[in-house]
Amino acid sequence: MNARDRIRTGDATTPRGKGVKLIAHVCNDLGGWGKGFVQAISRRWPGPEAEYRRWHRERAGNDFGLGAVQYVQVGPYLWVANMVGQRGTRTGSKGVPVRYEAIDTALGVLAEKAAELEASVHMPRIGCGLAGGNWSRVEPLIARRLTGRGIPVTVYDHQG
Repeated sequence: MNARDRIRTGDATTPRGKGVKLIAHVCNDLGGWGKGFVQAISRRWPGPEAEYRRWHRERAGNDFGLGAVQYVQVGPYLWVANMVGQRGTRTGSKGVPVRYEAIDTALGVLAEKAAELEASVHMPRIGCGLAGGNWSRVEPLIARRLTGRGIPVTVYDHQG
């Protein structure tokens, strides 16, 4: 991924371009939804939050966990991908919440869905906000899993 070519100023909840789009973001493994980029998602669509909370609540009978991805269709050509890529929500004795291995796994799963839908992928700098990750570690994962497979990716830096 050549970051300079694919990073735009804007809002990842209003992705640019034509065709099917997947908005990808990182969630925690506690079922909590309330801070960061998820607030922008919830302001636009109630479905992704409701489905994430249900997915977590019913986790004994599904695939919820680090590295898992849940897709919620929010428009005819628009999906939100809830990717579980952080352990907990706070920095503590075990470090920051981001789990790069889980993000890598989730991006691999996301790549399959993007290829199936012939979709472009749109995201904020996943794992680098409240999760505490470093873009220099996340960007190569995106390059390997998505752009390296020919899947168009746009990363949005929000102003404001």
